[in-house]
Amino acid sequence: MLLPFRRTLLATSLFLTASAFAVPAGDLPLMPWPQQVEITSPAGKFVLNDALQIQVKGDALMPEVNHWRERLAQQTGWYLLPQNTGSAGEHPAINIEIKQKVAAQPMPDSDESYQLTVTPQGATLTANTRFGAMRGMETLLQLVQNDGENTFIPLVTVRDQPRFAWRGVLLDSARHFLPVADIKRQLDGMAAAKFNVLHWHLSDDQGWRFESQKYPKLQELASDGQFYTVAQMKDVVAYATQLGIRVVPEIDMPGHASAIAVAYPELLSAPGPYKMERSWGVHEPTLDPSNEKVYAFADAIVGELTQIFPDPYLHIGGDEVDATQWKTSKPIQAFMKEKGIADTHALQAYFNTRLQTILHQHQRKMVGWDEIFHPDLPHDIVIQSWQGPDSLGASAQKGYQGILSTGFYLDQPHSAAYHYRNEILPQPLGGDQNVADGEKAQSWKFNMPRLKGKPVDGSFTLIEGKNGWRGFIDFTGKTRRAVRDIVWQDDGKVSFAVDTWMGDTRPVLTLKDGKFGGYFIIGNARYPVTGGPLSTVPDGLPPVVPDAENMKNILGGEAALWQENITSQILDLKLWPRGFVVAERLWSAQDVKDTGNMYQRLAKIDAWSVVSVGLQQHAETARLMTRLSNSTDIAPLLSFSTALEPAQYYTRQHIKFQAGHYTQAEPLNRLADALPAESNAVREFAGQIETLVADPKNPQAAHVARGQLENWQRSAEQVKPVLAQNSVLRPLQPVAEQLGALSSQGLVWLDKLQKGETLSAQERQQAQAALDDAAKVQDELVLAVVCPLEKLLAGVPVQK
Repeated sequence: MLLPFRRTLLATSLFLTASAFAVPAGDLPLMPWPQQVEITSPAGKFVLNDALQIQVKGDALMPEVNHWRERLAQQTGWYLLPQNTGSAGEHPAINIEIKQKVAAQPMPDSDESYQLTVTPQGATLTANTRFGAMRGMETLLQLVQNDGENTFIPLVTVRDQPRFAWRGVLLDSARHFLPVADIKRQLDGMAAAKFNVLHWHLSDDQGWRFESQKYPKLQELASDGQFYTVAQMKDVVAYATQLGIRVVPEIDMPGHASAIAVAYPELLSAPGPYKMERSWGVHEPTLDPSNEKVYAFADAIVGELTQIFPDPYLHIGGDEVDATQWKTSKPIQAFMKEKGIADTHALQAYFNTRLQTILHQHQRKMVGWDEIFHPDLPHDIVIQSWQGPDSLGASAQKGYQGILSTGFYLDQPHSAAYHYRNEILPQPLGGDQNVADGEKAQSWKFNMPRLKGKPVDGSFTLIEGKNGWRGFIDFTGKTRRAVRDIVWQDDGKVSFAVDTWMGDTRPVLTLKDGKFGGYFIIGNARYPVTGGPLSTVPDGLPPVVPDAENMKNILGGEAALWQENITSQILDLKLWPRGFVVAERLWSAQDVKDTGNMYQRLAKIDAWSVVSVGLQQHAETARLMTRLSNSTDIAPLLSFSTALEPAQYYTRQHIKFQAGHYTQAEPLNRLADALPAESNAVREFAGQIETLVADPKNPQAAHVARGQLENWQRSAEQVKPVLAQNSVLRPLQPVAEQLGALSSQGLVWLDKLQKGETLSAQERQQAQAALDDAAKVQDELVLAVVCPLEKLLAGVPVQK
């Protein structure tokens, strides 16, 4: 069976120009989905047994072969017979053929393409280099399956190569220190997901984690004794190299320098005194660009880094520079006047230009965040964008290479679907924003206060045309975005959806007779908004989309795992399995984007990653719930938690900030810390409700939905003793009461929907009030079942 495919032009980068056959993803348990998959015999199998051999020709991969055999043993439960026993052809075999022997150190232009053919007699993996062989073996390991008869690999032909050359994960060892063993385990996960860059954040305001020989007070005074020795860092690099992963270190300069200030205050723009920074956020300590000692410091640190990290790139941070010290320093102001430096942005560009010269002297290229962009810098830098596709598109159009991280912040709890919809290449608006004759348009301004920072404001326009509703939204200071899924109700209530830098954003508003009310759901958390009508359709900024030639400057992207709210105890839980979703967006063809199919494969890959790779996302949840339950019987708490989600976006951080707990000392010991970013049970329940509202007589959907509501009803009662005996859990007692009551009500609404019965207006009003009350963030959690229950309630008609 040949899976359908069509010709597509793959994105190109400086290092990768390729085209291939793109295949809408199928049912095989693969992630990232390969560029081309052909099932050659739907019923055929390559049957495995414990005498399986792995043979390699063309390059030495013995450590890798031993590791792959260990993983096969973990996946099968077998004790594999020793390698190379028996005569040739006697045992089932995986034959790896590598055409070109290359250095073991992965580089930005390493060839990662491969071809895989599986027949009943065995599997042949052909690759141009060792790196392609590594990527192909991950595909092969994912294909190993068990059925009622045997363990096997389906008969397939795969032709594959990455869409983007730069596919990274940022680990932040500065905010919370990560033991080397935990970093290596994430490297195992990265290799399994076909990531190829570890971006290692080694310094920030809260700690310096890099052992410096020339500036030893950095680790002595600014690390709390938690830092990596030179030997440990070399060990991580060697481990990553064996997996085909580059390691790009980051030392943040000139801002985020509080740790440097503690050790060497003479390098800072103000005299101090300084102490270790324990609070999260942006802080004033900033290196002094007018001080030559700063550049001697940078030269020494870069020199030490290059002896440990062989990658041609080095990340200098450069983000979130608080210019207060620069503005208040008389010597720095005099220096700027003397040099003709117009403002603090130009001063940072001056600093980066000097830093770039130092990097070049050490044969390194600069990577930095959006803020380093300045026309004075040469074009061989790479700009990592946290500010979004417009910033990335603008710098790419001006000839600067870039990578995208916006939309891939895995430290924020977002749905996998949100990350999956996040296209790396900047896109046009994707909808008609003009109002044609005979169409009706209405525009509204809005203001959404946040728990921390400035309000988010702007306007949106909804247009009613002959083909239904369409619209767009304009956030102040950002480009126009098309909205989707516009749904109006008879009472003037409207909802729509749009992906923003904040997450999956769903305004739920009442727009009637010039009055405006409602809220925005950011992820799963409600934010009240105010607003009013506009008399005309506002002008908007078009998305910044580079032309085809400059689009090649976009090298790929990185998932970011900032660790203000993450420790090594919950590291895997926050990174996996969502990391595979980001990996697929970076590796697979652009048109591999069916969300339902993604979730089906993700569930299989989640289980595979635990068994084959050794990732601990489920073990970490079980460990935390065991502590919270004061017992190994975690079933009541686990069942209860399936109705919950951590408050998404930055809601949790902002709650901590308001409470004065936004610090390094804040314990991450709540139930919210033990949960994945989204509840699969709630997502699947929502799908059943959607089916039922469209077809109330659907027996299967009704059966599944009823069973889930009954489970939540029981769990809400069974968990009460568990919540009562732990002070950390006691704030969730009202949530259990709400879950029990809403589950009971949901069963009533389900009956009425199936029987065609109605609710009185008063009953509807009371039910909605209960849902609204339960939708509030409580102890940094959201009762996620509220959203699908609202849809169920809306499906029950009201008495006329």
